[in-house]
Amino acid sequence: MVNSLYETDFNFKGLISRYKGKVRDVYHFKDKLVMVVTDRLSAFDVVLPKPIPYKGQILNQIAEKFLKITEDIVPNWVENIPDPNVTIGKKCDTFPVEMVIRGYLTGHAWREYKNGKREICGEKMPDGMREHDKFPKPIITPTTKAKFGHDIDISKDEIISSKIVDRKDYDQLEKYTKLLYARGCEYAKSKNLILVDTKYEFGKTKDGKIVLIDEIHTPDSSRYFYADGYQARQNRGEEQKQLSKEFVRQWLIQNGFQGLEGQNIPFMSEAYIETISTRYIELYENITGDTFVRSDLSNINHRIETNVFNFLSTL
Repeated sequence: MVNSLYETDFNFKGLISRYKGKVRDVYHFKDKLVMVVTDRLSAFDVVLPKPIPYKGQILNQIAEKFLKITEDIVPNWVENIPDPNVTIGKKCDTFPVEMVIRGYLTGHAWREYKNGKREICGEKMPDGMREHDKFPKPIITPTTKAKFGHDIDISKDEIISSKIVDRKDYDQLEKYTKLLYARGCEYAKSKNLILVDTKYEFGKTKDGKIVLIDEIHTPDSSRYFYADGYQARQNRGEEQKQLSKEFVRQWLIQNGFQGLEGQNIPFMSEAYIETISTRYIELYENITGDTFVRSDLSNINHRIETNVFNFLSTL
């Protein structure tokens, strides 16, 4: 069995607090955050019991690439990447919404559509669509950020009327979301992929600047199709070839789990965990065009602690 990173528990000098998210361990300092991307895997907003080797490195390095190539659209929070699994950046006040944008009727939107709904988060969905069809134009379907349990669909009007985000800031988040998605689609097309849907998170720095935070265009926050044969598969009513963690969700659904009360997470064999790891590496190589270089996992917690300590010692 390959080693992996399920959780961390570091004590760095100057540490104020730590937060354990679904897949990230975040260490809070006075004006910085150290974000350790673990190998935990979540689906249906539930953390699965076994980690996926290299998943954290893959997410962190894909996000690093896309944050760099979108800096001209929106500034981001990143200051340093001292380890394959770690990003260090500016501490921000996080907007309590995730900006989900969908170009195609897939995943959660399709499940709602199939159940007869023709509106999601205040956005209309035309009649007569099939699973994986392209929307006439991308729709933004925000969710509220949940610390525990499921994120909740919410409309733009509800966000503004509830004062979760004020109108001026929300309009800017919406603008950035559309521009980032357009750039992501353009890049995916150059790799013969389709960026189906994705989500962005934003924060505000202490001087009031809106910045892009967390990760972007990774297999955890995004869904990709292979562009070759997309239309032919649609015409024949076949499943699309996906590069995302939707295959994990479908496996869970087939095994009777959707994160609902009373449902148990099915057993995940070592062979299936290796399959998931291989699929994540496949996505990394397809979306970046780079060969994935496996980091040393022999003592991954010690490696990360040393690399972060060495960087913090230079400040």
